[in-house]
Amino acid sequence: MADLTIKAMAHDLMAHAAARQEVVARNMANADTPGYRASDLPSFAETLEEGRGMRATRSGHLGWDAGRTTAEPVARAAEASPNGNTVSLETEMISSAEIRQQHDMAVSIYSATRQIISTALGRNK
Repeated sequence: MADLTIKAMAHDLMAHAAARQEVVARNMANADTPGYRASDLPSFAETLEEGRGMRATRSGHLGWDAGRTTAEPVARAAEASPNGNTVSLETEMISSAEIRQQHDMAVSIYSATRQIISTALGRNK
């Protein structure tokens, strides 16, 4: 079955949330590392806007792979502690909650799309 754009977008949002959670977890793990600079990924909307030019029509086309985010971590602007570390555990916890909401929304969209397709095919019981 052909992949629907909304389903693919939900999948990409889930992949972006997972990649962003990895960055936040790395920040938290280095909260006591002297000189460590906290980073984050650009928002999903910014990442989506960057890819609005040419679109991949299949895996491997234009170097695109499903589920792989192309966003690179960027330094988060924050005041450094005396040891040069810029990680704020409060900020990381807030980011983690936002990421969870994004992932839950993507899962809901993906599930709703699946249910609509099943209903249209007469397989929903």
